[in-house]
Amino acid sequence: MKIISLIGNRPQFIKEAVLCQEFKKNNINEIIVNSGQHYDQNMSDIFFEILNIKKPKYNLAVGSGKHGEMTGKIMTEFEKIAEKEKPDLILVYGDTNTTLAGAIVAAKMKIKLAHVEAGIRMIPKTMPEEINRVLTDRVSDFLFCSSQKAVKNLKKEGITKNVFFVGDIMYDLFLKMKKSFKYDIFNNLKLLKNNYILTTLHRDYNVDNKKKLKTILIQLNKINEKNPIVFSLHPRTKKMIDQFKLQQYIKNLIITEPLDYLNLMGLLTNSKSVITDSGGLQKEAYFAGKNGYILMPDAGWTELIDHKYNFLCNENNLFENVSKKHSTIKEKQIYGNGKTYQSIINIIKNIK
Repeated sequence: MKIISLIGNRPQFIKEAVLCQEFKKNNINEIIVNSGQHYDQNMSDIFFEILNIKKPKYNLAVGSGKHGEMTGKIMTEFEKIAEKEKPDLILVYGDTNTTLAGAIVAAKMKIKLAHVEAGIRMIPKTMPEEINRVLTDRVSDFLFCSSQKAVKNLKKEGITKNVFFVGDIMYDLFLKMKKSFKYDIFNNLKLLKNNYILTTLHRDYNVDNKKKLKTILIQLNKINEKNPIVFSLHPRTKKMIDQFKLQQYIKNLIITEPLDYLNLMGLLTNSKSVITDSGGLQKEAYFAGKNGYILMPDAGWTELIDHKYNFLCNENNLFENVSKKHSTIKEKQIYGNGKTYQSIINIIKNIK
């Protein structure tokens, strides 16, 4: 069997790292295509080095751009590759423009499509990621769900064929790599365990509006007076802080460059809690037994909200939420047993 895995951002690189090794073991011919959606060195190439991912056969190098422009570029270039390689299956991950572009190409070319992390639903429905994941699920032939809640979401929409609860591939990786997490940054910054709050921010609705971004940064400064904020600064967020001239609001925070997976997980496991609008990090916080304060109107991982492990926040109540005492994490297998890769491989091997 020949498959094409289309990836383009941090979570997709990470998920690919686990499955890539298993494809080799099971004699599945996998071709990796990197859309190049994230162009920053620390957000892209470093994952190939640290996680030992097979180098992509193709790199579309689309870079940044408007949603339609980026999706169109990926579709145009990826279609050429699909025509040349003639895969039996195209595998896409998550909810990015790369995901949707790959899904549309597969559907139009009548190539079977598998979606890892299918069935996630959240508001606002106009959010680019929500549009991407809903449309991808509509045309997918195989839907791999991270949780039972995702399976139920698809059932509500009348999607029941070839829907599988397989668990979460990111949990597989977290367990696999835990012994290799790096603590250099933690040590170099002379941080104290369970004292600082790891923070990331990148969503357009949080950082593209000056008033909202400023309010969030003011809230972070209030939190910083009690617990240091370690802010891993995304390129998009840095660009908007500079554009809006808000640099004064981060001068008292501990700023780092975008971090590779092992260093980020090292900071996470020693942190007190997490503030983020990242779909991946809010879940990794749960894996590490940390509460997450989610700067989003809704979260894809609603199970964590339901269990009161993560908490939805906005720019006005972030400080208030972080200041409260919250539940310790007890339920450990919401996202499977750490062997998601086995389930996915077994299903793919039986595709005819």
